Amino acid sequence: MDTSSLNQIDFIAKARNASPSPPPRDGFLFTDLDDAQELPLQKLIRHWMNERHAPDILPIQAELLAGILDHIHKQSSTVSLLRTDPDASEDEHFRIMLAQTEIERVKFVVRSYVRTRLSKIEDYARWILADPLLQGRLSETELKHAKSYANLLATHFEESVLKALPGAQQSLDDPVPFMPPMITAPDKMRPVFVLARRDCPSVYLPDGTKMEMRKGQISLTQYRVIESLLFQDLVELV
Repeated sequence: MDTSSLNQIDFIAKARNASPSPPPRDGFLFTDLDDAQELPLQKLIRHWMNERHAPDILPIQAELLAGILDHIHKQSSTVSLLRTDPDASEDEHFRIMLAQTEIERVKFVVRSYVRTRLSKIEDYARWILADPLLQGRLSETELKHAKSYANLLATHFEESVLKALPGAQQSLDDPVPFMPPMITAPDKMRPVFVLARRDCPSVYLPDGTKMEMRKGQISLTQYRVIESLLFQDLVELV
């Protein structure tokens, strides 16, 4: 195998370095949360975990996702090229296999991130479409899917149930006293574990108690308490 081919495969080491190694612990405190050292894959994993744990739909990480997908495409092409090299040794084939494993691992994270968002979009489609601010958190493709899904759902309810009801009860948006709302919204009172990525400004618990979080501290609280901190990238969900 020539030198240029061997140079192309050195991304294996870079990919392995991108895996989120457990940070040092001191009791319940994480000590290494430096943004400057966070690699794209680590950042994607952080946003993926935030999306999985948050009841709300979070802003799409379009630029980060596009960069990682482009990198996956380039590295997949490189691996395919190297696998066809008849002069590759058994050791080199093993290294290529490791590289392919790393690529599949990144693909898994990307797919899970997208599927998590898709699940939320379908669960809260009508709620999202009722708020322009929430629509701004979606990509163009996601917004189109939300509109299409909401229309299909409305048509289904209309044909199967609503058209058989009295005219005053045929709207999906009518509030009914003592009944859950027809438009499903996320439960922001749901408890979440939150890790402070840096010293955070004070927040207030539902009972009025002030809570302060220092860098590396993990707390358990309602999502609505730390929602603003999450959007400022001061905390992450774990």
